[in-house]
Amino acid sequence: MTSGHDVTSRLPPARPTGPIVWLARNLFNSPASTLVTVGMLLLILLIAFPILRWAVVDAVWTLPGTAIDDTAPCRTESAGACWAVIGEKYRFILFGLYPFGQQWRPALAVMLFLGIFYVSTDRRFWGEGIALIWVVALGAIYALMGGGVLGLTPVPENRWGGLPVTLLLTTTGIVMAFPIAILVALGRLSNNSSLRLVCLLYVETIRGVPLISVLFMASVLFPLFLPEGMELSKLVRAQLAIGFFIAAYLSEIIRGGLQTLGNGQTEAAAALGLGYWRTVFLIRLPQALVVALPPIVSLVIGFFKNTSLVMTIGIFDLLNAAKSAVAEPAWQGFGTEAYLFAAAIYFSFCLAMSRYGLHLERTTNRGR
Repeated sequence: MTSGHDVTSRLPPARPTGPIVWLARNLFNSPASTLVTVGMLLLILLIAFPILRWAVVDAVWTLPGTAIDDTAPCRTESAGACWAVIGEKYRFILFGLYPFGQQWRPALAVMLFLGIFYVSTDRRFWGEGIALIWVVALGAIYALMGGGVLGLTPVPENRWGGLPVTLLLTTTGIVMAFPIAILVALGRLSNNSSLRLVCLLYVETIRGVPLISVLFMASVLFPLFLPEGMELSKLVRAQLAIGFFIAAYLSEIIRGGLQTLGNGQTEAAAALGLGYWRTVFLIRLPQALVVALPPIVSLVIGFFKNTSLVMTIGIFDLLNAAKSAVAEPAWQGFGTEAYLFAAAIYFSFCLAMSRYGLHLERTTNRGR
């Protein structure tokens, strides 16, 4: 029998770890790697120092006195970034033309959005309850924004703007797109040639035109086809256009995921006596969504940013609000700071979606 001491002596030596070991192994493991690393560091420093000086060292953070439109300190030759514009205009960028005294309502709507996003990432709520949470939360968000209930002052949709509108367009578009995309993907794989043709025409028509043209059609042409006396607001028409546009791209991703499964599991489900719809929603679709998860996340991130195109039809989203915030003569010339503030918000949401998508991809692939 081998003693414990002998077993310990035969174990392989522990592999060294730590930041220095990582640097030596990944960045300085050869003369060529060292040269490239040093060169990249010098390039980064060459670029970073002017940016750091403009953004931090020489930046103007506040304006003196009470004259908020006196931007003379920001216009001197030695001045860097004028972050004072963010301090004065951040509420306009975030909430647009929404009445100043009622801006707690869009702020609460944004918090509700963040709340339902967070709840949706918790697997304990996955099931029938999550649909009820979404319905209640979206209803509360529309009630807060529009008013007219529970004593809230009515606010027309043309006064909505900023971050809540961007989140509304993205969220409602994706929620509407998923069921349409699933049906279109199943139609593309159907044995019915007429159904396949209809779905193919829908997908190719939508994918053959840019989103901006679909938005213009929804804004200008769609009202002409509505029955007399029926009206839909510009925001609702934009939500419908974005939803159908996303659905065309999403359906192809889901169809690709379904095709990777082959026919074996469908035949096994038929042998067990499962019907078509139970086979799709209990067996095939969950696996297809796992396979297609990376492109789905990329699609959602891309369309979250593409909602900024609604500014072309006069909807006051986050980017349009940032642009309008520096349109006043006193603040002209400081668009870079306003756009960087909007970009930081976009980046935060996109990074959160990317990291959660990566986490979901890892957890769903544990059993593979």
